[in-house]
Amino acid sequence: MSITPVIPSDEEEPIYNRLFWFCYLANVLLVTANAITFRFADLVTYLGGTEELVGDIVSCGVFVALIGRFFLGQGIDRYGVRKLWALSAAIFVVGTGGMTLCRSLGWEIFALRMCFATGIAGMFTCSVVHIQQKVPHHRRTEVIGSLGSSGFVGMILGTQVSDLMMRWLPAGNAQFYALFGIPAFLGFSYFLIVLYVTHNDVHRRPQVTPAAHQLLFRYWPGQVMVVAIMMGLSFTVISVFLTRFVSQRGLGGIGTFFLGYAISAFFIRIYTRRWGTTVGRTKMITMGLMGHAIGHTILPSITQEWQLIGPAILCGFGHALLFPAVVSLGTESFPAQYRGTGTTIVLGFFDAGAIIFAPILGGIIDNWGFYPMFYTSASVMTCTALVYTLTTNHSISKDSAVPAPKQELCTVMDDSGD
Repeated sequence: MSITPVIPSDEEEPIYNRLFWFCYLANVLLVTANAITFRFADLVTYLGGTEELVGDIVSCGVFVALIGRFFLGQGIDRYGVRKLWALSAAIFVVGTGGMTLCRSLGWEIFALRMCFATGIAGMFTCSVVHIQQKVPHHRRTEVIGSLGSSGFVGMILGTQVSDLMMRWLPAGNAQFYALFGIPAFLGFSYFLIVLYVTHNDVHRRPQVTPAAHQLLFRYWPGQVMVVAIMMGLSFTVISVFLTRFVSQRGLGGIGTFFLGYAISAFFIRIYTRRWGTTVGRTKMITMGLMGHAIGHTILPSITQEWQLIGPAILCGFGHALLFPAVVSLGTESFPAQYRGTGTTIVLGFFDAGAIIFAPILGGIIDNWGFYPMFYTSASVMTCTALVYTLTTNHSISKDSAVPAPKQELCTVMDDSGD
């Protein structure tokens, strides 16, 4: 018997409700905490480490987070978002709180970075899974983009706070107590919000919960996974090594760059929130990759702090378009009952980009300087944009104009407790 699709109507329950805004606040706190820790490279160099060591520590942390994602996705499908979301927040607090006191380059800093990376990976994943479960299929790209705009607010707050701490506090330990103690407090606040927004959730476990690698091969999302890796590359450049470039050039703090980045991305995200159904996600991905590539190409020529605004706007443009398009396109090949695992797999490829490129970029900086590092990242993303545009299936590049069949929607709502 055929299944009649549910046609969107004016009576459709609004997606921008109280639950959405609590999730929005939680995401602001999370990204603020994460942005403050962009100074992690400064901590490592303060303790006597090199740029390559920074890349190694970051890479190890993200590698463990990537392994954790395989269990996280299956855990969400089995036990529900609530338990895994709260656990991820607790692990994040342990990681950031521990780095407040860590003053050596031994195994401890590697372990704490692993906790930090695993916790934040789980928090972001559970947030995206949770919000997708609450909206109709045809509005997933929109709501992912709208919720993601909160990250740009947090990015502004976090980088401004970190710059203020570096200016106002005495150089040395006092700065790093604040730069990692504040994120630990914000992570605990996030934990409390998670418990509140999920207190009514009832999870219905699927009869079968296959391992992540089995689902990956069965529902392989396609070339968009390469784009996810490029997002990991780009974010590694701006969140790990840009701080060192700015410090070496004496350009002030990173706040100016991330102010331009976040404002640009916020307004572009709001303006383009319906592009998934109008422009199409393939074009969004191509334009997003080129925004990052051009921004990275300009960065080596910067000689004054205000000049950071130009590449910041371009990179913000790229981020605004890429994230919702990649997550939406990458997860739609997975059935609704495995959406948790599907989301962790897609976000895991972001981590793969950091794992692959963090030590490579750090080594390039140590051996040849920042210029080749920026040009390498720009070239790789440009080539990816060209290949993706020429090889992708344009016939599936847009969101469906109508939501998924009624049977699938019912499954989503059952899993989330609505």
